[in-house]
Amino acid sequence: MDAPWAAIVVNYEAGAALTACVQSLLADTSAGGAPDVVVVDNGSGDGSVAALRRAVPDARVLDAGGNVGYATAANRGIAATTAAVVAVCNPDLEVRPGTGAAMLAVFADAGVGAAGPRVLNPDGSTYPSARRDPALVDAVGHALLGFVWPRNPFTRRYRELDADPDVARDVDWASGAALWLRRSAIDGIGGWDEGYFMYMEDVDVGWRLRSAGWQIRYEPAGQVVHRQGLSTDRRPNRMIVEHHRSLYRFATKRWHGPKRCLLVPAAAFLAVRAGFTMAVRALSPRRSRPQATR
Repeated sequence: MDAPWAAIVVNYEAGAALTACVQSLLADTSAGGAPDVVVVDNGSGDGSVAALRRAVPDARVLDAGGNVGYATAANRGIAATTAAVVAVCNPDLEVRPGTGAAMLAVFADAGVGAAGPRVLNPDGSTYPSARRDPALVDAVGHALLGFVWPRNPFTRRYRELDADPDVARDVDWASGAALWLRRSAIDGIGGWDEGYFMYMEDVDVGWRLRSAGWQIRYEPAGQVVHRQGLSTDRRPNRMIVEHHRSLYRFATKRWHGPKRCLLVPAAAFLAVRAGFTMAVRALSPRRSRPQATR
């Protein structure tokens, strides 16, 4: 019998978390059977894949041949599966029982192209994973004030912090840490944009899906527990640079006409902000260090 859905786990040196992630996916048979799980490994050297194979001998693993980035790995995994709905997941999350059925039910609405579950932090609090595309003023305000005033008005609008996390709703985009996709929708827009190495590829997918007429849904009945930054903390400065580079790429794709005049000052602003973020991280205690997160 064909699997009711597929799950792609993009791994890069996630350690023991990779095995826990895959096992949680396989244990969720709520949709009428276990999903078809494929791990795409981006050249990990930490033994995470070997540990997975010991724990789950029949695990499907694709070797990307190096760290090809999140979007490229996601596309390779999607191509290796056939289910009508496919989830793309970080390796540092665990899926709660019943999530498969809850997320597949969303796609009974023929207009939904992608859906994100409720993302929980390890302490049980809700991470704001379902958001809107930030207007220019909100993007700048969030970038300037997010570190020192996390609940400033700009960040509140961008992260939709005033929305009830218990209520399903349509959003502009949902975090790529755990994103369920209708295969025909993601294929119809040409897959994930492989020009992004890390970060913003999920914002880009949401934007392109909505531009093609699809809806993005937040569904709190599906739940995952996510320990953020497990892989990216290994190379924090590179990830900070990649985050800001991805922000610039998204701006180049979205800004047209007179707005393109803003690209040069935007590049300068992002370069300064990236340097500032690295400096703050280097000087801050480990527990309070800022990082680029999904």
